[in-house]
Amino acid sequence: MGHFRGRNSIVQLTSTPYPLTEGNRCKRNKHPAFFLPSSLTPNQNTYRTVEYFRMADIKNWSSLGEPDAEFLEVAKSIGGAPDLGVFPTIQAMRDFLEQSKAATQDLYGPISGVSQRDHEVEMRDGKKISCIGGLTNEELLCKLLVSKLGMTAVNVDYRLGPEHKFPTAHNDCLDATKWAASNASSLGADPSKGFIIGGTSAGGNITATVSHQWRDEKQSPPLTGSHLMIPAVVAAGHVPEEFAADYKSYGELPNAAILSHKAMDLFADNYCPVEKRSDPIFSPLLWPTGHGGLPPQYFQICGGDPLRDEGLIYERLLREKEGTATKVDVYPGQPHGFWSVFPQMKASQKFIGDSVKGVEWLLQQKKK
Repeated sequence: MGHFRGRNSIVQLTSTPYPLTEGNRCKRNKHPAFFLPSSLTPNQNTYRTVEYFRMADIKNWSSLGEPDAEFLEVAKSIGGAPDLGVFPTIQAMRDFLEQSKAATQDLYGPISGVSQRDHEVEMRDGKKISCIGGLTNEELLCKLLVSKLGMTAVNVDYRLGPEHKFPTAHNDCLDATKWAASNASSLGADPSKGFIIGGTSAGGNITATVSHQWRDEKQSPPLTGSHLMIPAVVAAGHVPEEFAADYKSYGELPNAAILSHKAMDLFADNYCPVEKRSDPIFSPLLWPTGHGGLPPQYFQICGGDPLRDEGLIYERLLREKEGTATKVDVYPGQPHGFWSVFPQMKASQKFIGDSVKGVEWLLQQKKK
């Protein structure tokens, strides 16, 4: 779950079905050349995001949950908003999602030989808890980081629940990040120019955890950034009292599209026992040694997501209490993981373009 720079390095976790056109060409390990979209950043007026949300008043967070008009229109066209909670078991959900999966790959690099790239490690999307997902979830972002920013991307295929219970997925990703750091030169990357980890949903949770572990263990090279997309950082029922008044999205959005409470319970019950959900590895907001000394953080948060407020609370804590450099993009009225379910929406195109720009911002912090 990381990215390298020096080119840069990055470990990343998410993919969105995106119409691939003959644009920026890349190569992928053991597979033929593929093509990337020529244009990634739509007109800024096509979709409104709340950028650098730090300037907004806390009282406005709830208004971010009002459904976006474009999302409602698209959902209506397919007979209603989807909800992963309709599946009776994780296996039934996997069987359904498998129908749309493509071939997997694990290492991406540019066609033209450029030595010593930045590096990124990417933790793939687990949709809140590590039970579903795969390498293809983060494939698009890995390709874009390689093509647009000249990075080496390592895409981590960690083990899932219910077959592998907590903390297997977290341990796998820490080990993968250590492997990426130790093998950076053989991957053509130079972590000293940028070493970023990132992930979506459960991958965002693991990203936050590994960031703390890396700091506490004084691992080398140090991480230079974290990319947290719709992260889960604290289990429901374990929110510290000091944040309780601001933690509203979970209670306000029990029937949210894509990730309802029912879906969240299904994932949690299949990965982590109730009695272990206050473990800081599962709930990194509760990290016992605090949050100081973490690298710059880039957040992407959905307004219609039950996880919204824990992400915003965590960002504010890092920025205000610890002085950590942060950047935030919020997508009002959009549900958890909307860009992978409805890639045709303007908001989805904006999200992907923002992801690349956000990682570029993380790289720029290394130069300061």
